[in-house]
Amino acid sequence: MSVAALRRAARESVSGLPREFWWLWTSTLVNRLGGFVATFMALYLTLDRGYSASYAGLVAALHGLGGVISSLGGGVMTDRLGRRPTLLISQSATALAVAALGFVQHPVAIAGVAFLVGMASNASRPAVQAMMADIVRPEDRVRAFSLNYWAINLGFAVSSMAAGFIAEYSYRAGFLIEAAMTAVCAIVVFLKVPESRPERTATAKAEEAAVGLGTVLRDGRFMGLVGLSFLVALVFQQGALGLPVAMGDAGFTPADYGLAIAVNGFLIVVLQIPVTRFIEHRDPRRLLVISSVLAGYGFGLTAFAGSVGLFALTVCVWTLAEIVNAPTQTSLVVRLSPTHGRGRYQGMYTMSWAVASLVAPLMSGLVIDRYGAEWLWGLCAVIGTVAGLGYAVLMRRLPVEEPVATVPARPKAATA
Repeated sequence: MSVAALRRAARESVSGLPREFWWLWTSTLVNRLGGFVATFMALYLTLDRGYSASYAGLVAALHGLGGVISSLGGGVMTDRLGRRPTLLISQSATALAVAALGFVQHPVAIAGVAFLVGMASNASRPAVQAMMADIVRPEDRVRAFSLNYWAINLGFAVSSMAAGFIAEYSYRAGFLIEAAMTAVCAIVVFLKVPESRPERTATAKAEEAAVGLGTVLRDGRFMGLVGLSFLVALVFQQGALGLPVAMGDAGFTPADYGLAIAVNGFLIVVLQIPVTRFIEHRDPRRLLVISSVLAGYGFGLTAFAGSVGLFALTVCVWTLAEIVNAPTQTSLVVRLSPTHGRGRYQGMYTMSWAVASLVAPLMSGLVIDRYGAEWLWGLCAVIGTVAGLGYAVLMRRLPVEEPVATVPARPKAATA
């Protein structure tokens, strides 16, 4: 492909999206560039503070539990308070909690603050996704969610590399840098991102009042999607949980695992945008069926890997599934959500991934310890197949997408 063709493809990939989306995208990228805590929390607790691996696992579990709880809380806030206030509250609270985590000393205090960090940081996700759904046209949503996912992975890749150098100097500096960059995100939202919640007419207020968490739970088709999302998340989580343990048991070094898993981030950064251009107007049912099965069997093939190169090849397979699945599934959540209940619906969807992050470590550890890694990879293939069949049944006769809401003018008070 010529340079001119590459430039044209790049322009087409980013064209047509509103300015508000790009400010929100910038906030996401800055946030992930500063995502140091998740990368070196275990090392900080075990190497720097001298705590046991069990205690580090407990802290990680509490951090994840906070995310589970705030998924629903953030969704309710997104609908009731608005997208912008929820983002400001979440990002400001995250900045304060992360900074505090670098100074607290007592083990109970560390665990408690880690729980608060998990709550505060995860509360922003329903607001971000609902705001993108508000301001982006239905035909552009897959592309928008894909670009946002690309920013998340690009930021994480950079922050992961930087975290090692920062940790050698000072773990506390890492906490403070993340707190500062999260505060920058809040400032960007305050100055540049207007409220996007649809106008609250009398009819809209009545519709919003009718959409509670009970409404979400009674929505059988959507809760089916949440369940399938949980299954897919269980599979993808094994890249960070089951894979390093299995490679270690097979005699490979941490450096070998790092080399294999680096393929995941590299491929997402390189392929996310061009692959999205290929899939954005294709049948989402087929894409989710294919990506779920591809994810399951991508991990299933790990049972036959005997070298770093073969492990990296299996990573390529399930990374392609991840690239297709993530934006398609997020766009489907929007399609199944009522306009005035997007926050609650996005919160429930976010919770499926948060719960999977708690269950996946238990699943991988139990299966590997009792039956061996081959059984874990076989189970991933089964789960992926079940999820694919589930999407095939669930997505018959999808509803027509609602038109995008007009973003109201930004209040003058926010321009200062």
